[in-house]
Amino acid sequence: MSSITEIIHSVPVDELTGSISVPVYQTSTFVQEKPGVNKGYDYARSGNPTRKALEDVVARLEGGHSAYAFATGLAAIDAVAKLLKAGDEIVAVDDIYGGAYRLFTHVYQKLGINIRYVDTTDVANVVDAVTDKTKLIWIESPTNPTLKVSDIEQIAHVAKANNALLVVDNTFASPISQNPIALGADIVIHSATKYLGGHSDLVAGLVVTKTAELGERIQFIQNASGGILGPWDCFLVIRGIETIELRVRRQCENAQVVAEYLASHPEVDRVHYPGLASHKNHAIAARQQNGLFGGVVSFSLKEDTEEQAEQFVTQTSYFKLAESLGGVKSLICQPSKMTHASVPREKRLASGVQDSLIRLSCGIERGEDLIEDLKHAFTSIKTKETTTV
Repeated sequence: MSSITEIIHSVPVDELTGSISVPVYQTSTFVQEKPGVNKGYDYARSGNPTRKALEDVVARLEGGHSAYAFATGLAAIDAVAKLLKAGDEIVAVDDIYGGAYRLFTHVYQKLGINIRYVDTTDVANVVDAVTDKTKLIWIESPTNPTLKVSDIEQIAHVAKANNALLVVDNTFASPISQNPIALGADIVIHSATKYLGGHSDLVAGLVVTKTAELGERIQFIQNASGGILGPWDCFLVIRGIETIELRVRRQCENAQVVAEYLASHPEVDRVHYPGLASHKNHAIAARQQNGLFGGVVSFSLKEDTEEQAEQFVTQTSYFKLAESLGGVKSLICQPSKMTHASVPREKRLASGVQDSLIRLSCGIERGEDLIEDLKHAFTSIKTKETTTV
């Protein structure tokens, strides 16, 4: 990744007016000088100057050759999956985002693409799962929602040895903490809804490719399928990127203190956070995430029931009960009933998503205030237990 100074100043100043903000080109088409002769744009599905500005800055942010902006994170995932054909296979992380699981299982598996889910935190599992039909190795690191960390560099070696592409969903780490392309990944995916946008006011997805050839293939799919990001949302993501380092560093600081508080709480069964020394792959995370362990913490309760978790998530004030993450305001959710409700319970449990698992997205509030909010929730559920008894 270029320095944040370079990233900020790579956002172009408008040549026509000198506007320091990228103009929103709210247009469906572009006037041509004569048929086939234009100023670089002909129709907004194929290209838009605001979108191009976003794509260029994200490619630079991730150290890739090119980037492509989509209407949602799932549209970005869908575009990458369209690189495959019937008979191909994907080896995917078991603790995968629920929307990606739904897309792979209920759409692409029906089209003849097989998906093997494995625990990618152990590289040996990836080696064992790969076959001559494997075309994509698909990981999230850290994962959603149990924050599993995989060794991207080692898995990249496995992918290359088997003529497969390594795809890394870098949403949870953000480009500020981790650059998978520098570690050997071929394609990076972002739900720009999260840390890139950063203000919980848009949905967007991005695909970043390592090479020009891969970029051309994704661009073709983007134009052919049409799932583009509109110019206003492109403008909002650019605005978010300009403050991303400030936000992410504060969110990581808050997540660290919250994780340490939860790890010492008697009502907590397990805490998932790469910044804790107890995390299985803490050392790998420290190396490949530049010492920034992310703004998301998840934990399970001693009383491992959905009912207990539901009571907890409805008792916080600063942590707002909502799906998504990465915004300036802290959020709380119950994956079993929300983000991962589409994943069958047996598979969810096998990947470590317990019934009582609670996911926190730390915002930029004071860390002490967030801890007080959690203390209140613990007291509330304890009081309810006493009243019930």
